[in-house]
Amino acid sequence: MFETINPAPADAILGLSEAFQKDPNPQKINLGVGVYKDENGQTPVLASVKEAEQRLLQTEATKSYLPIDGLETYAALCQQIVFGAKHAILTDGRAATVQTPGGTGALRVAADFVRRIFPQATVWLSDPTWPNHPNVFGAAGLQVASYPYFDAAASAVDFDRMMAALEAIPAGDVLLLHGCCHNPTGADLSPAQWQTVASLCAERGILPLLDFAYQGFGDGLKEDAVGVGIVANHSREFLVASSYSKNFGLYNERAGALTLVAADADAADAARSHLKICIRTNYSNPPAHGGQIVATILGDADLRRRWEAELATMRNRINDMRHLFVETLNEQEVTRDVSFIARQRGMFSYSGLTPAQVQALRARHSVYIVGSGRINVAGMTTANMDYLCTAIADVLQ
Repeated sequence: MFETINPAPADAILGLSEAFQKDPNPQKINLGVGVYKDENGQTPVLASVKEAEQRLLQTEATKSYLPIDGLETYAALCQQIVFGAKHAILTDGRAATVQTPGGTGALRVAADFVRRIFPQATVWLSDPTWPNHPNVFGAAGLQVASYPYFDAAASAVDFDRMMAALEAIPAGDVLLLHGCCHNPTGADLSPAQWQTVASLCAERGILPLLDFAYQGFGDGLKEDAVGVGIVANHSREFLVASSYSKNFGLYNERAGALTLVAADADAADAARSHLKICIRTNYSNPPAHGGQIVATILGDADLRRRWEAELATMRNRINDMRHLFVETLNEQEVTRDVSFIARQRGMFSYSGLTPAQVQALRARHSVYIVGSGRINVAGMTTANMDYLCTAIADVLQ
């Protein structure tokens, strides 16, 4: 039976990393996969994470299964970092949080839940969006559509076209929004724009789903949650998919969470029962270690302070690289205006490079970026900046 199977195409992003590993050029640069790197080009284990793991090794007494929805303490702390400890959603019991294998796992549980409860719903994704978004929702059997988001000429959110499209979305459909640090463009909604979008969702009966993968990588933990808070002020029901891969550096631990907010505590409990069925028929229950690390750090005042300081260091380095990138490109006398790169937030920048230029970067200079022109700013260092900008200037000529 298997002899009739044709090879599937390589993942657009992870496949790029495989090609990078095989490249013998000592000056090669990988700006494709969304992984934070420090000034030495390494993806570090945070000191706060190391300390939390040491504590877990000393105190862990079992490797038994977690509950279907994961650690209760983890869920409570996840809710607090998203909404704030005293938010009315939490005090009223309106939130149901389940622990998931990373942010992708949270999105898939959300997709399965929507397919189970609202099978006719269409999920609306920004154009452009993370390339795996349509795959995740399509694999769950959901219809997927897109709305305009980015004005490539202005290198900014195309808000007028976006709103014109959102106003035509039927009631009962799902609108996926990037909570902060939009992937791949780095262009986020302003607070005023969040107000407009959230108001429209509430008025039209559209269910917001916020992909919140980069909290703390834009302007700060609280600052990056502004959009979530505005949605919470307008919509009685919405979903938030959280990831702790980036802000805790827990890429291979697969620590994530899906939070469902309902109109009241009874509705939240009923929804949780369906979320648990979606989990049970998929991966049964979540892995423990990553969630235990997050819970240990967030539950200890000293560890949390240390983690927030490390998070600030990562965030500041990314923003520093943005400014250095712009300055160095200008020194190369690149004719196009690249100042927008310094205004973007998060790990990614939509560079405006064409697919042909992306191919030329790879072939002539061993610089690897995604075919769309998305660049992982977190992969830049002061050591590779001159080489990178010289290469970009070459392919732009």
